[in-house]
Amino acid sequence: MPTLVLASQSPARLATLRAAGVEPLVVVSGVDESQVTEPAPADLALRLASMKCSAVLDRPEVPEGAVVLGCDSVLELDGEALGKPGDPEESVARWRAMRGRTGVLHTGHALHDLASGDRAERTASTTVHFAAVSDAEVAAYVATGEPLHVAGAFTLDGLGGAFVTGVEGDPHNVVGVSLPLLRVLLADLGHRWTDFWADPRHP
Repeated sequence: MPTLVLASQSPARLATLRAAGVEPLVVVSGVDESQVTEPAPADLALRLASMKCSAVLDRPEVPEGAVVLGCDSVLELDGEALGKPGDPEESVARWRAMRGRTGVLHTGHALHDLASGDRAERTASTTVHFAAVSDAEVAAYVATGEPLHVAGAFTLDGLGGAFVTGVEGDPHNVVGVSLPLLRVLLADLGHRWTDFWADPRHP
């Protein structure tokens, strides 16, 4: 069974894969996301995911024959791509713009099979409905520091979960990796999803 290498430092992506029975090897790409621009948010997410995947292919810690996964997420609001806000002021401004509204969370997925040299890439998109949170709730949430380090300035699986009233599409995609899409992309490369389960008790 080939090793799945996750070219991302996101703890949420790692936790999602582990909860699904997969124990990836984490190799952080170090890609500077701020230097990449694409006109469409979905294209930007895929471009960044592809760059992260490519950045680690030749790293010595990546095992021979591994399958490398690069992911990146952006929130689309009013046609604009919103990544990590970076500072409290921007986080507050983001939430004041998002509250009571709907955005689309795009996550690009790029897989590279080192054994065959084949590659499979696609973006998954999930619609996110935000609660009409108050200024006090926004301030309290930003003060935790959580929204500063995640795409769109919110989480679904953390403190921000109470501020999301619903999603349309794959909720895992909002966390950072679409498990159904990853299964399909692995199949495109000739692999079975169940072969990557770490627990040998699985069939």
